[in-house]
Amino acid sequence: MKNTSTAADDATTTTYKRRFLIRLTAVLIGGMFLDGYILGIIGTVISTISTELSFTPLWEGLIVASTLIGILVGSPIGGWLGDKYGRKPLFMIDMGIFVVGSALQFFIQEPWQLFAVRLLMGIAIGVEYSVGWPMMSEFAPARMRGRLMGLTLVAFYAGFMTAFIVGYALTTTTTIDWRIILGSSTLLAVVLFIARIGLPESPRWLWNKGRHEEAHRLAHRYLLDFADMNDVEHEHERKGKFSDLFSRQYWRATLFTSMFWLCAVTPYFAIATFAESVLESYGLNQGLAGGVGLSALATAGVILTVILVDRVGRRALTVPPQYLCFVLLAIIGLWAGAPAWVVLVCFLAFSFFNAGYNTLTGIYPAEVFPTEIRGVGTGFATAVSRIGAGAGTFLLPYSMVNYGPQTTMLMAAGLTLLGAVLSHWLAPETKGKSLTETAASFSH
Repeated sequence: MKNTSTAADDATTTTYKRRFLIRLTAVLIGGMFLDGYILGIIGTVISTISTELSFTPLWEGLIVASTLIGILVGSPIGGWLGDKYGRKPLFMIDMGIFVVGSALQFFIQEPWQLFAVRLLMGIAIGVEYSVGWPMMSEFAPARMRGRLMGLTLVAFYAGFMTAFIVGYALTTTTTIDWRIILGSSTLLAVVLFIARIGLPESPRWLWNKGRHEEAHRLAHRYLLDFADMNDVEHEHERKGKFSDLFSRQYWRATLFTSMFWLCAVTPYFAIATFAESVLESYGLNQGLAGGVGLSALATAGVILTVILVDRVGRRALTVPPQYLCFVLLAIIGLWAGAPAWVVLVCFLAFSFFNAGYNTLTGIYPAEVFPTEIRGVGTGFATAVSRIGAGAGTFLLPYSMVNYGPQTTMLMAAGLTLLGAVLSHWLAPETKGKSLTETAASFSH
């Protein structure tokens, strides 16, 4: 009896809980790194694939958009399933899809096969967003929740940058087949799938489903702070519905998270495309230097936000930077004869600050929605943001040709201003608060 008691005591020590939190954070970071890698790696080989598989313009457009379409579909469905059946099973299923999709890339022979595989992997990325962030928020201590969730965004940018380095190195120094380059994500996917085996279900989700005894046991076994353990018992036994997102109680949370995210990502795609000709004269978009340099700058903006988010709060890192980015885009749009260095500095500053407040797009949804709709709320906001990403990608060339770069930049500035005003009105301060408090109301 003594040995059994000692083992039980050891299992609930602070050291054990910290090790679990490190493990959970690591597999979530790994998942987001994989997301960024998968999204980035195809850009390094798309021209080779297009030539070998004889793409028509339609197929090229579909394949470039396939992952985006998958995220659009997978995020709300994954969030709904995660709210209904639990975070744990969806957390394993989506990584299983990554393994299968990555491996299938080794065997692609036709354009439709590449489209189908990339669509499948996009669905997995969407599920990862809508399940991973809620799971992190439900296990992380309130005092460091923002930092831990923000680290996943650092991993995304790092994954995208790594994909560019790997793809560039392999395509310029070797004759390796493009299928192997795309399939290089398989190894990491397998490692992450194995690492996720045995992770527990979220205590908050269990309590919400009326499984109180199990929730209580897991909360005391895995949650680091006593206040967070106690807060689990403040969960309501309530069945969530998709329509709850637009109810009187939560429509503000839905409006804020989805539109803030859309307004954050859409101008990014616009300014990145517009800056191509400017960067060319500085050699920043040539090969390794351009791709890695811009990704590194965005990563730096995310890292600074992660360092500050639990110190200065969410609103200070959400509202002022959006107004600043509006000014930067307005300068580019209004100053017709601006020197190249001014446009370059504005672009670089925009990339840095925009990446910073984009970090909050992954933190807020998991905090402001209650447990019963946390997954579907995050998934819906993700889907809306992908609509913005698609608009930035596909509508920008038309705007540049028909309205010119200055008008295009002014439209991007207007969208950024909309995000700033909306955030000024609705963005809550959730620093250090329990999930019960953050989901209960908006308090500025």
